[in-house]
Amino acid sequence: MDGSVTLAYDYPVLGVFWTTMWIFLWIMWFFLLFRVISDIFRDHDLNGWGKAAWLVFVLILPFLGVLVYVIARGRKMGRRELQQVQEQQEAMDDYIRRTAGKSGTSEVDQLAKLSEIRARGDISEEEFQRAKARILQ
Repeated sequence: MDGSVTLAYDYPVLGVFWTTMWIFLWIMWFFLLFRVISDIFRDHDLNGWGKAAWLVFVLILPFLGVLVYVIARGRKMGRRELQQVQEQQEAMDDYIRRTAGKSGTSEVDQLAKLSEIRARGDISEEEFQRAKARILQ
């Protein structure tokens, strides 16, 4: 080593650009690699041996494996992703419906019970109107 120190102003702007671009491309490469691997496991059309073969191909020869996978099966990757998102949304909607259905009753049911209480004479007309306004708010 010659003992010199490289300062920030010794690093050209084009060098910063190229370094930034290469870092960005590596990050995108890893993103695509993990996306392909998750799609291999998400695919229900492939049997176990097919998944194993694609996984070995992608892990042994990553650049070629990912390129071939995206060319051969890339069109269906988007469909599988969309299907997974729709299934998750349906599961969340179902969970919300089940959870919301358990807690309390609807406004119509509450008003019907309130009318029954008033008809029995347990509450006055003024109390009925206050409770009704509270329910409808």
